[in-house]
Amino acid sequence: MFEPVIAPSGTLLGLLQRGRGDGTLHALAAPRAEALAALNHCVLHDPRQDWQVENRSLYYARLYLDLDGPLTDIEAHLLGPDDLVDEEEGRTGLALSVLGHLASYGRDDALMLLRRYAAVGANWAWALDELALRDDDEGLRGLAAAVLDRFPADPEGEARLAAAVRDAYEPRPWFLWEELPEFGDRLRAARQQGSFDRWQRQLTPSGPRPGWGVAAVFAWAEDGLRRGTPLHVPAARCLAAVATPEDRAEIFAAAAGAAGEAARATALHHLVLAEPENPAVLDLIEAASVGAGEAGGAGEAGDEAAVAAVAAYERMCGPGAVARARVWVHSHRQDALGTAAASLLAGRGGPEDAPLVLAALRDTVRTAGPDATALFALVDGAGRLSVACAAPVLRHVYRETSSSHLRGRAASALARTDPTFAAGFAVECLWDCEETTRELAARHAETADARVTPRLRRLASDPAEEEDVQSAVRSRIAPESAV
Repeated sequence: MFEPVIAPSGTLLGLLQRGRGDGTLHALAAPRAEALAALNHCVLHDPRQDWQVENRSLYYARLYLDLDGPLTDIEAHLLGPDDLVDEEEGRTGLALSVLGHLASYGRDDALMLLRRYAAVGANWAWALDELALRDDDEGLRGLAAAVLDRFPADPEGEARLAAAVRDAYEPRPWFLWEELPEFGDRLRAARQQGSFDRWQRQLTPSGPRPGWGVAAVFAWAEDGLRRGTPLHVPAARCLAAVATPEDRAEIFAAAAGAAGEAARATALHHLVLAEPENPAVLDLIEAASVGAGEAGGAGEAGDEAAVAAVAAYERMCGPGAVARARVWVHSHRQDALGTAAASLLAGRGGPEDAPLVLAALRDTVRTAGPDATALFALVDGAGRLSVACAAPVLRHVYRETSSSHLRGRAASALARTDPTFAAGFAVECLWDCEETTRELAARHAETADARVTPRLRRLASDPAEEEDVQSAVRSRIAPESAV
């Protein structure tokens, strides 16, 4: 997936790309043609940082309903020539999910387009999953021939069919087709082959064997590094099973770099679990972390131990690790270990650490921008510690980040730090793309705003809304008003 280009937060397109509630409100107030153009741009050019975890489909589908938007642009995108050469799920996944929600709202044109794409499109499996949740049995049976024609009746085709049946997210269509006389025998054989393949993979592990010792585990980790497959985390678990007190000196020597990069990483991960309060372990982590990259960075290529040292420290949570985090954050350490230390303080520190967390939050926004990964922990920490002085920078993160998950965390932190949240951002959050953010808004939004109560009633009656959101709504409005 390419990196999406996000418009400024003050524009209609930028608001919709971010999935902010203000995006819907501004779109409904804008000229319809302008709103539809921005909406189509978002659906056809997925704006999410991580399309596998961030929500946008229901948000965009609801706006299509409110604008009575046609699906001509989505149809052209799905069935255009690019679909013949670009089979990446990310190109069409958002559009297909939007169509799925529209179909559940009763838009027959969305249902027909999903059926058509499932029959001829490159990302047919995604479309089939959407239909499995919304279409009737007759409609799904009508797709059997078109889908199964994709798999020739030869060994390669049968293997691909078995994999498709085995990996189907929604198996309902395959079970329906298995009942059809013309396809039943073939699909039953494919399902059995898929089950056999899964069983066979489970029976052929490639890893430690009984009787291994510390040296063998280190050698296994080093072999994985040579093959480009980091194994230090599973190797650390193996080390915990085979290590004896007599092996302690060898493990500490490996953690100091005496046995190679992968062995060092393995030893560090083992020691943070075996001796989490040993100051010597923290000294080894600090020594190994050199080269792990700037704050939030990924580290230098090939420096397995440096990156693993930071990852090992991130697994620590005891008093010793927190005390060392104070030292590193107070000294303004700017590498990945300093970032991990600030995150640990945000999650485990006490009230006395609020100034350090606030300083780290401000510094991260200033140097890395509002989308930095490190902000997730720091924003949570500002809310957890109720750092009232953090409200201005939290509002900035809320407005500017393109990550809807980070915005939701900023909203949660603002609910604990900003006395204006209930009458301000909480109202907007009722239209947010993330259900957790809508749930937060349903619990906090000030009903003195004329938009709040009607929106709560709509969420309460919307069959597509999440149960947690509707539970929060029911706690705010009388049962009879939710009807």
